[in-house]
Amino acid sequence: MISPSKSRSKRKQDDMGRVIVDVALANHEDVILANAGMLAPEQIRRTTISGVIDTGATRLVLPQRVVQDLGLRISGEVTVRYADQRSAKRKLALDVELRLLDRESTFSAIVEPRRKDALIGAIVLEELDLIVDCPRQRVVPRHPEGIVSEIE
Repeated sequence: MISPSKSRSKRKQDDMGRVIVDVALANHEDVILANAGMLAPEQIRRTTISGVIDTGATRLVLPQRVVQDLGLRISGEVTVRYADQRSAKRKLALDVELRLLDRESTFSAIVEPRRKDALIGAIVLEELDLIVDCPRQRVVPRHPEGIVSEIE
């Protein structure tokens, strides 16, 4: 059995690099149709859910319920590996528009059947040019003036 002090320090260590945020999601195909005047803006399927920013994760992961509510298109399956080294096949949803800290982009998302919140991994953080301030348990823009892309 783990003593309370060891359990507490393990929990703190596990929480490093994880931050909870609200993330706005939309069906990007709906957004395109609305921009073309083929869909009323109020008909864009949108939602805001709680998300866990996890620097140890790679991609965006969404609950199956959210994927269904947004009407996201599914494109095949991917293999996922969990932190405990289990692996499984999961569906891949396309064209989810994600907005966080006034920055947005479009991503594919792994569909997790029993998940309740979003999991926001390193690919999303890179694309939006965001960094995790672990000591303060928050996510911040790397450059406050906007996304800066590094190229050679």
